[in-house]
Amino acid sequence: MPPAETYAQSMFEAELIVPSAQVRIMRLRLEQPTDRLFRRADHYWLDLCLTPRPEMARGCYRERWGPHRYEPLGEIFLVPPGEAIHVRSESGGRQASIVCEIPAAAIDRWLDDDGIEWTDRRLAAGLDIAHPHMRACLFRLAEEVRHPGAGGAILAELIAQQLAIEVARYCQAIAEGPISGGLASWRLRRIDERLHQPGPPPALEELATLCNMSPRQLTRGFRASRGHSIGDHIAQTRIDMAKRHLGTSESIKEIAFALGFASPSSFAFAFRRATGSTPRQFRQRRLSPMA
Repeated sequence: MPPAETYAQSMFEAELIVPSAQVRIMRLRLEQPTDRLFRRADHYWLDLCLTPRPEMARGCYRERWGPHRYEPLGEIFLVPPGEAIHVRSESGGRQASIVCEIPAAAIDRWLDDDGIEWTDRRLAAGLDIAHPHMRACLFRLAEEVRHPGAGGAILAELIAQQLAIEVARYCQAIAEGPISGGLASWRLRRIDERLHQPGPPPALEELATLCNMSPRQLTRGFRASRGHSIGDHIAQTRIDMAKRHLGTSESIKEIAFALGFASPSSFAFAFRRATGSTPRQFRQRRLSPMA
């Protein structure tokens, strides 16, 4: 299915094509609410959301899971080649994303000779990826798309190759078979509810107490359930909350203190490290009208 059919009222802000990837900065005006099905036959699809995803954005592999199991979409989600994903949300609005399509051969070459089996666990883990190296590669590719320089095509190809290796390693690191040793849904729900409260992020010990387990059990169980560390999840949730606040009329200073940062400058440093832009730049881009 062509990318233009994937989203309602979408446009490419910029695009770069190299042998190992096709990278686009996309601005989207999503339907109210989103309810879309898409599939890429011979490419991996990586989507890094630069703005908050719509409320209750979730994905379902209906051919694998049936029509009722929907899993949350994180900052980054991955769709393997040949798999059909149904994306649904309870609201629409404007959104900006870095979309990277990688040919299957560019990733599969780094896998075992037998390839990789897309188990339920791998499919679910691909919908909410908190991986600093993947994020860094995608942001770096976005910079080359927006501001190409000398040797840009060669540099973008090298970054795309690194991204392909990171994706292959991530997929291989997720054990095959059904999830075992993961957290019960009520524990995951308690963690997310606590993380979305205002103020500084909770310590690991507080979350462990909420879940009635030791910090070590929580750490292992969370990684088994979500495919990434609880520390990465806490940090990313904080950035997602900041993105939502930046869509309001609150001052950057008010947002910094509401999220528990010691100062606006420490907030700006953490936000830029995670997103590649300052809170002010992010707000300006989000509020700029869609062409």
